[in-house]
Amino acid sequence: MDQQPVCCYRHPDRETGIRCTRCNRPICPECMVSAFVGFQCRECAGQASAPHTRPRTVAGGTVAADPFLITKILIGLNIAVFVLELAMGDRLVERLGLYAICGNDITGQHVCIGVAQGPDQWYRVLTSAFVHENSGAPLHIAFNMLSLWWIGAPLERLLGRSRYLALYFVSAIAGSAAVLLLAPDSLTIGASGAIWGLFGATAVFVRRLRYDMRPILFLLALNIVISFTWSGVSWQAHVGGLIGGTLVALGLAYAPRERRDQVQWGTTAAVLVASLAVTAVAVAQVTS
Repeated sequence: MDQQPVCCYRHPDRETGIRCTRCNRPICPECMVSAFVGFQCRECAGQASAPHTRPRTVAGGTVAADPFLITKILIGLNIAVFVLELAMGDRLVERLGLYAICGNDITGQHVCIGVAQGPDQWYRVLTSAFVHENSGAPLHIAFNMLSLWWIGAPLERLLGRSRYLALYFVSAIAGSAAVLLLAPDSLTIGASGAIWGLFGATAVFVRRLRYDMRPILFLLALNIVISFTWSGVSWQAHVGGLIGGTLVALGLAYAPRERRDQVQWGTTAAVLVASLAVTAVAVAQVTS
């Protein structure tokens, strides 16, 4: 009994003895695409050459295997600095803490210390966010690290690593800028400014995703009351971090899809530049 002739799946009038190595469909010479092994049909060859797209976060970041890695690293850095503080004492706090003071020393000579000393001391606007009170019980760092984990970890998963890290650092710098502008002569330390930036970003994305705003608003209100009623709390850093983080988050959350990266990173850069400009103005006021 004669076998039924095998014809190309795209050209039924053309007999062929070649099949696609991926889908096993019969293909004629016109439909063949040379592959690493044998031949493939045009559809299978197109799928093989298409770029593999990685899943993205809500903000357009890349989904990572460990969505909380940056938060863990930040907590680890804060704890490591705290251990160094315990070993070195107040020397490290004075070296990394934030302040800007000018005045006359005991000899009558005009001197400036801290950020006011010069541009080589501007590192304090960031390093101060990794220093915590080391006297007595470690409540300062414990409370801040718990807040960083509770607020930061979900936000990192929502944003992706690079956007989350940029948000954290810009919020910290914005908080330092507010301190230098409003209370430059007080030694300010702690991750609170950065964490308040994460609070603001969380509120923005809760609103953007149309979740219930009441829990985050209650938490923000409670922290605002604590900031202005507890002694020793730098409300200036909290307010500055909140404003900086909220502005960055608005760019991350509402950037149009067609130009998302440009708008997101442009907004982040603009808030960073504005924070550094406020720092420059504050230092000029202190040194004038």
